[in-house]
Amino acid sequence: MKSSVIIAIDGFASTGKSTIAKMLSSHYQIPFIDSGAFYRGITYFALENGLFKEGVLDEESLSTALENLNIRFHPNSSDLFLNGKNISDKIRLPVISENVSTVAKLPFVRDFLLRELRTMGSEKGLIMDGRDIGSVVFPDADYKFFFNARPEIRALRRYEELRLKGEKTTFEEVLNNLIHRDKIDSAREVAPLQKPIDAFEVDTSDISTQEVFSLLAKKIDTK
Repeated sequence: MKSSVIIAIDGFASTGKSTIAKMLSSHYQIPFIDSGAFYRGITYFALENGLFKEGVLDEESLSTALENLNIRFHPNSSDLFLNGKNISDKIRLPVISENVSTVAKLPFVRDFLLRELRTMGSEKGLIMDGRDIGSVVFPDADYKFFFNARPEIRALRRYEELRLKGEKTTFEEVLNNLIHRDKIDSAREVAPLQKPIDAFEVDTSDISTQEVFSLLAKKIDTK
């Protein structure tokens, strides 16, 4: 594999994108960047600063606030820092999942993060997962993958993850949230969630994490 390689992994929530990206990062010794964490970080900022009023986002105030927002991803620990504060655990709360698509669909938010994400490459390259990495952020990525899985399978994975963290929710709530996010992310006008034409698609519904990793590693090694 050549140096400074860029691997893009796109797809729906809870399909295993981040898990596989971290495995590939360790295997190839390439930095991993979770782009979705940045959108969650901005959503956390908006909620913490009262920019959601009765469920409606104050877009003008958020746009102004972004000018002085410092959001950084630590490549070694995979922790997200917002204005110097580690918010990695807070961005995975259900309330963030419920509101992140509202924030992520805004053109000014996507423009802000597009600039941020494109500066994160290094001499070793990078592995980045998200929803528009191969189609918008790095359209010339060396390798492009797209993950999918049945909604019920994805919801069960997410529900178990939240339950182990002690979060109080139900499978039905998680499933409805995922379906709602799918609809918003796929229908938004700017950088909608869609499979890049030249991406290799993987359905992770019925195969193990190790099988997915081996499949992607084989594709990468034989290209």
